[in-house]
Amino acid sequence: MNIGLYFKVPNISFRALRVWQRNKDVFMKNVKLNFLPPFIEPMLYLFAMGFGLGMFIEDIDGVSYARFIAPALIAVSVMYASFFECSYGSYVRMHYQKTFESIIATPLTIEDVITGELLWGATRSMINATIMLPVIALFGLIDFPHSLLIIPFAFLAGLVFAALGLCVASVTPNIMSINYPILLFIMPMFLFSGTFFPLHVLPLPIQYFALAALPLTHVVIVIRSLTFGILDVSLLFNLAWMVAVCLILSVLAVNMMKKKLIV
Repeated sequence: MNIGLYFKVPNISFRALRVWQRNKDVFMKNVKLNFLPPFIEPMLYLFAMGFGLGMFIEDIDGVSYARFIAPALIAVSVMYASFFECSYGSYVRMHYQKTFESIIATPLTIEDVITGELLWGATRSMINATIMLPVIALFGLIDFPHSLLIIPFAFLAGLVFAALGLCVASVTPNIMSINYPILLFIMPMFLFSGTFFPLHVLPLPIQYFALAALPLTHVVIVIRSLTFGILDVSLLFNLAWMVAVCLILSVLAVNMMKKKLIV
């Protein structure tokens, strides 16, 4: 197996935006249904955990438990939106709806199709973050104007998880097999990325692993800092990590999907 083929820089054109537009048009046909989950979900978590369980939990790093988990809820929504869109969603469009085959019959290339999927997955994350911000702001749990930076950052974070989703879609033999990476990777990120408790309470090896290998850890750190109104130089490390991983995974996702579609 030639590993170099998986990291070959893909040939992408502006036609990839047509794939993004196609997915956006489908999304807008059910816009009310699609906007409902990111609107209701943060309120359920906040009432059940932030204000319910939070009554029995002392302040964490000088803030209430509700305010501590509020940014994590945005980060988790960003992860789920793009990952599921580009794992389950892309798999359905590829195998069942045969959407990819139809698009490739036009002047668009395979690289354009996969890049369009990546961009749409990132857009879904940005949409979720945009919807959740005013909902959480109603409870007075975030600071403005710093929190507005979460919206463009959600697009970058969405690209990372969208690329992960496409990598999963490219190697799974059937749609049910997508449950395995969710159980083995997505769920650990959900639990051990500093979402519902501080990262520093975990053993040092797990802390290092979370910072080295779990993208959600960096997303939570950045979003939590922005919601607290903190712009620290240390965030540059998290941003650099996200950009580097985004570039690597995006190239890998395009090449892996290309190989699957050609074969």
